[in-house]
Order: sequence, then C-alpha cells, then structure tokens
Amino acid sequence: MMLKLFKENIRIAFGSIRTQLLRTVLTVLIIAIGITALVSILTVVSALENTISSDFASMGANTFNLRQYENTTRNRGGGEREIINPIISYPEAVAFKNKYSYPFTETSLSFTATSGAEVKFESSKTDPENSIVGVDEFFMTNSGLETSAGRNFTGFDIDNNAYVCIVGSDFEKGLLKDVNPIDKIISIRGAKFRVIGVLKEKGSTFGNSQDLRVLIPIQLARSIFTAPNINYTVSVMVSKKELLNQAIDNANSTMRRVRKLNPVEDNNFGIVRSDDLINRILGITQYLGLASWLIGIITVLGSSIALMNIMIVSVTERTREIGVRKALGAKKTTIAIQFFIETMLIGQFGGLVGIIFGILIGFGIATAMDFAFVIPWGAIMAAFITSFIVAIASGLYPAIKAAVLDPIEALRYE
Repeated sequence: MMLKLFKENIRIAFGSIRTQLLRTVLTVLIIAIGITALVSILTVVSALENTISSDFASMGANTFNLRQYENTTRNRGGGEREIINPIISYPEAVAFKNKYSYPFTETSLSFTATSGAEVKFESSKTDPENSIVGVDEFFMTNSGLETSAGRNFTGFDIDNNAYVCIVGSDFEKGLLKDVNPIDKIISIRGAKFRVIGVLKEKGSTFGNSQDLRVLIPIQLARSIFTAPNINYTVSVMVSKKELLNQAIDNANSTMRRVRKLNPVEDNNFGIVRSDDLINRILGITQYLGLASWLIGIITVLGSSIALMNIMIVSVTERTREIGVRKALGAKKTTIAIQFFIETMLIGQFGGLVGIIFGILIGFGIATAMDFAFVIPWGAIMAAFITSFIVAIASGLYPAIKAAVLDPIEALRYE
C-alpha cells in the first residue's frame, strides 16, 4: 500500500514538473550552477593533490634533505631581524657525508649546474632549456628515479669521473629520436658524454618539465660549470622507516659539528622530511577546498531561495486541486509528502546536472594544467548531500503550507 502511494506521488510530481517545465528548468539550472562550482573546484583540487602526491611519493616517506634556509626571522629584543643562513658548500656537503655514518642510510650529494644548457648530438642541437645536474651514485635511488633503458651510475663512474650521462625521457622524443640512445655521444659545453641510461617519464610539475635534464658525475659538473656560491643538496634515505627520527637527530648533530656551532647557537641550516614537504603543500590546497565550499554555499543559497519560491507559487496555483484532494479524503501527510517529493526531484535533478558539468569542467582544467585527474568521489558525495539538504530546506515550508490549507477555502479559491 505504501509503495503504491509512493509511486503515485512520484507520478503526480513528474506531472506537475511537466506542467511547469520552464520554471523547473530554470530552477534546476540555478541549483546546477552552485553544484557545478563546488564540484569543479573540488575536482581540480583533488587532481592537484593527486599530482603532488604522485610527484613526491616516489621519494618515499623515509627520505630527508639538508638545505639552506635563506630568509627566516627570529624575535630578538622585541624586534625582528632577518637571518641569512649560509649555503651548503661542497666542502661542507662532503664533510657531512664522510662523518654521517648512521646505520641503514645512504647519503647523496647533488647540485643543479644550470637550467639553460644546450645539448648537441652529431649535427643537431636542442634549445637552451635543459637542466644539467651533478650527482653521485645514490642520487637516483634517493630521488625515486628509475631508468626506462640503460643503467644507473656506479661508484666506479663517480670515483673515476667517467664521461657518462643519464638523460631525461624527452631526449628520446627530440634530440635522440629514431635512434637507440644508449652509447650515443652527446656534447655539453664542449665536453662529450656517453649516454648510459634514459630516465622514465616524469611529466611536468606546475609547468616545469622534469624530463629535460641530464645527470652527470658531480665532479665533472663542478669542473665544467664553475660558479661562485653553489648551493649543494644533501639527501639521506633511511631504509628502515622506524629509524627515521633517530637518523634525523643524528644528521642534525653531525651538521652542527660540520658547521662548528656551539651548544647555545641555533641551527643555521634546515632539515626537511619528504613527507613534511608533501603535507605542507597539501595543506595549501585545503584553502582552495574551503574557497570552493564558500562559492558553492553562496550559489546554493540562491538556488534554495529560487526552489522555495517555485514551490510556494506551485502551492498557490494548485490551491483548488489541493482542496479537491482533501475533500476526497486525502490526509495532510499525503499532501505534504506529494509536494516534498516534487521538491526533492527538482533538487536531485539540479544536483545531477551540476555533478556532470562540474566533473567535465574539472577534468578540462586538470588536463590543461597537466594534473593527474582522479574521479572526485568526495566531491560527488558532497554535491549529492548538498542538493539533498537544499531540497529539504526549500521543500519543507511549501509542503507544510499545502498540508494545512483549509479544504473549504481551497475549493472556493479561483
């Protein structure tokens, strides 16, 4: 009996929607705009978070870096003064690597020699947009890099300053296209290097290609690219995650000894865990999520008012119909449920349209910005819940108004 009554209410609701098609479509569009804004922004935020997590996850949660804090502030005597930390020089980086001997760790030294190098192969050359990175044999492991062809550097390559290199995947599409890149000779600033490996494709991060780089032994990079005040990167990977905190403490004390800091002096260097870096970046994306909710709520508030208005007008226009139904024995709850179902249908239509458009727009933006798109299930659930709440809030008053109409007055209504 209840099921038949429910089906009848659904049928009546659809009939009422068809008779007020224009107003219904406009209301659905208003709701859809709010849901679209919410879903599209949440979709882009999810894609951004997924891209960042993918880019950094390969480094592992058990990696940390020693780096320079260039501009930090400290409160001194009620005022603030700027402290410029010294760069991590090559002698300091080497001294740290030699002194740091914590178990189950591997320390890597590297530096970016240039970000605008021209690379030549036979009679062809690239644009000056390649990064040249001086590395040791542990750099690729600590950075989560892998080769799609060839091999990694060996200790022999690094210790003997072998003129070998590993190139990014874009070289297979450009300079070394249509040839097997392994064992080919390329030229960088007049120095000739034999290609021993090709990195797996990493794509772009915030518009910067990760596949236009060449890795060469660190000492060769220092001799070819001479520049003052080179800042070196020290990366440490701990093979046992449970030892990470102790390894960081040990690295901190080791670097303090290298810098000859006395016990009362603050650190003039920084230690950054890879998972902390990910969490800080992802924390920024939370503000984008909050902004999307704010935009969505403001727009949905407008759609709630529009939906309530159309239902109140519907009650007014169908006053005589309500009077007839009550005269034939319809209960207050039956009348209220009928109008409430009608409101719910309009709200869910708007939510569904908004979800579809929101995902499409979010997918388009994510694709244009090279973000790794993921289906935003959280945004979809949020949209359904939001449209459901909008329908309840907008339909409650009109349903009650219809239910409490006096049947005699309703029948006399023209």
